[in-house]
Amino acid sequence: MVKTEVNRTWWFVFGTICVLTLIIRFYKVTEPDHICWDETHFGKMGSWYINRTFFFDVHPPLGKMLIGLSGYLTGYDGNFAFDKPGDKYENVNFIGMRIFCTAMGATVIPTTYLIVDELTQSVIASALSSLFILFDVGLLTLTQYILLDPILLCFMMTSILGGVKVSSNRIKPFSKTWWFWLAFSGTMLSCCISVKFVGLFVVLLVGLMTIGDLWTVLGDLTKPITVTLKHLAARVFFLILWPICLYMIFFYIHLTVLHKSGNGDGFYSSAFQSQLIGNSLHNATMPRQVAYGAIITLKNHRTGGGYLHSHYHLYPDGIGARQQQITTYTHKDDNNKWIIKKYNSETSEGVQILRSGDLIRLEHIATKRNLHSHKEPAPITKKHLQVTGYGENGTGDANDVWKVIVIGANDKAEVTAVNTKLKFVHYIQSCILTTSGKQLPKWGYEQQEVSCNPNLRDPHAVWNVEENIFDKLENVSFEVYAPSFFERFIESHAVMFQGNAGLKPKEGEITSRPWQWPINYRGQFFSGSNYRIYLLGNPVIWWSNLLFLAIFLIVFSINAIKEQRGYIQPNNNDHNYMKVKGCTWLFIGWLLHYVPFWAMGRVLYFHHYFPALIFNSMLTGIILDYILENVFVLFPKKISTTIYHTSLVLIISSLIYSFLLFSPLAYGMSGPHANELNSTMYGLRWLDSWEF
Repeated sequence: MVKTEVNRTWWFVFGTICVLTLIIRFYKVTEPDHICWDETHFGKMGSWYINRTFFFDVHPPLGKMLIGLSGYLTGYDGNFAFDKPGDKYENVNFIGMRIFCTAMGATVIPTTYLIVDELTQSVIASALSSLFILFDVGLLTLTQYILLDPILLCFMMTSILGGVKVSSNRIKPFSKTWWFWLAFSGTMLSCCISVKFVGLFVVLLVGLMTIGDLWTVLGDLTKPITVTLKHLAARVFFLILWPICLYMIFFYIHLTVLHKSGNGDGFYSSAFQSQLIGNSLHNATMPRQVAYGAIITLKNHRTGGGYLHSHYHLYPDGIGARQQQITTYTHKDDNNKWIIKKYNSETSEGVQILRSGDLIRLEHIATKRNLHSHKEPAPITKKHLQVTGYGENGTGDANDVWKVIVIGANDKAEVTAVNTKLKFVHYIQSCILTTSGKQLPKWGYEQQEVSCNPNLRDPHAVWNVEENIFDKLENVSFEVYAPSFFERFIESHAVMFQGNAGLKPKEGEITSRPWQWPINYRGQFFSGSNYRIYLLGNPVIWWSNLLFLAIFLIVFSINAIKEQRGYIQPNNNDHNYMKVKGCTWLFIGWLLHYVPFWAMGRVLYFHHYFPALIFNSMLTGIILDYILENVFVLFPKKISTTIYHTSLVLIISSLIYSFLLFSPLAYGMSGPHANELNSTMYGLRWLDSWEF
C-alpha cells in the first residue's frame, strides 16, 4: 500500500513537471519571426544539407544534419538565405526547425528528474533539481531557437541517464533492461560528441563512472573475477567500440549527403575537393606534370590552408615596403593564379618540365607582378621576412627568384600536380615561403599572412600545385587522386581541429571569460531592435547554485571525516549516503564541463557554461533536500513537518516568482531599455553589466 502511494506521488510529480515543461518551453516558440543570433549559421547549414551543398564548420555534423532533416520533414525547402540576425522569415517554413530544437531542449527537464531519482531515490530532490532547470530563463532562451545547444544538452543528459541506470542497484546486471540502458548510453554518447566536441567531457564523466563501477565489482569477493571481465567486455563494446562505429557512420552520411561544391571547399585538400560535384576539380582533366609556362594555383598543405593569393592592394604605410599584398585565401578566385617562368627568361621553348632544384619566378596573372621577398619584417610575424608582389609586367629583380624543392625526392625529380609536396626557398634571402595561419587586419581583408621564414624546417611551408593549365601536355583524369572515405574522415577532423583552435572574435562581438559565467556577470543579445531577447541566467538560481556548491564541499568534507573516523559506514541503501555520493558525481561533472575552458585559447562565449550549469542545478536540488531532511529533524516532531513543507513552498515560490520577473528576457521585451526610468525592467537591472 505504501509502495503504491509512493509510485502515485512519483508519477504525479513527474507528470506535473512534464506538463509545466511543455507549457514553458513551447510558449512563444514561433516568436520572434526573424533570425535570432546563431540561427543565421545553423539554419543556413540545415539549408545546405537539404540542398546537398558542402560547407566547412568547426563542429561534427549530427546536430546540423538533424536540423536539416527536421526542416525537410516539415516542409522547409532550403532556399532561405539566413543572411544575418534580424532578417524576417517571410514566407519561410522555419517553425518545424524551431519546434524540433525546442523539443530536444525540453527533454532536459524530465531527464533531470530521472537522473536525480536514480542517484538519490528521492522525489523531492528530483523535483527540486528539475525546477531549478525548468525556471532558469537562460536555459529557456538557449533551447528555443535553431541552435546546436538544445540538441547537445539533450544528448548530454540522456548519456548520463543511461550511465546512472547501468550503475543503479535497482537494475540487475546482465538483465535485458541492463543491456538496453548500456546500449542506450553508448548511443547517446556517440550522438553527443557528434554534435559538438565538448561532448568529450560527458564521455569522460561516464568513463569515470564506469571505472568506479568496475572497481566496485572487482571488490565484491562473493563473485568470481570472470564477472568483472564480463562487465569490462560489455562496457568496452557498448561504451567504446559501438560509439566509435556510430560516430563514423554519422560522418559517412555527412560526406555522402554533401556531395555538391560549396563555399567551404578551399579549407580541404585538392584531392578532397575533387569528389565534390561542381568543384573545378570534379571530373577535371589536367596535365599530370607541371611545365614552365603553365598557369597554376598553389595550395598550402597545412590543415585548412588556403591558396597563394595576391590582389592590387598594397601593404599600408608602416608595414614593411609599400608593395603589393601577398596572402593566402581559402576560396577559389582568379587572383590565386600564377604563371611559372624561368628565373632568367620570359619564355621557354617547347615543353620543359619543372624539376626539383630549379630556379623560377612566379608571376601573378592578374597584376603581372612577381612573388618577391626582401629584408623587411613580415606584417604580423616579425621574425619572418615580408613577401610582396613586385615589378611591372613580369619584370622585377633578383629578389623574385625562388628555388623549387620536391619533398622526399632528389634533385631533378619531376613536379606533378596535386600530390607532389613542394617548398619554395628564396634564392637571395635563404628563407622559405610559408603561411603563419595568422589573420591579417582589415587592410588585408582578414586573409591569412604569407611570409618568408629563415627557419627552413617550417612545417607549414609545404605547398602543392592544384590547378595546372597547360595545353601542350596531355590531360589525365583527376579521379586518380580520389581519396578513400577514411582519408576524407581523417582530413575532416584535422580541418575542424585547426578551425576550432583558430576561432577569434569578430569585430564588435561580445565575448566573455570563464570567471564571469558562474556569477552571471553579463549576458548576450539574441535579438535586438524592437523585440529584444537577452540570454541571461535567472540570478536567484545562479547565485543559489554558487552557495550550494560551497555547502556541498562542506557537507562532503564533514562526511569524509566522519567516515574516516568510523562514525558512519558507507551504505548504498542509506539515503543520505546516496545523496552525497550523487552530488559528488555531479560536482565532478560540473568541474569537467567548466574548468577546461580556463585553458582554452579559442574565443569563448557565455553559452559555453550552460552544460556545467545543469550539473550545478542538479547538485543544488539534492543538497537542498539533504539539508531539509537533516536540519528539520532537530525540531520537535509536531512542528518539523510544518517547517519542512513551509520551506519547500517558499523555495518553489521563489523559483516561480523570479522566473516570472525575468521571463521577458526569454519571451521578448519591447519599449525602453532597463537603464531608462520608464522601462518596465528598470528595477531588474541588478548589475550594471547587464545590458537588457
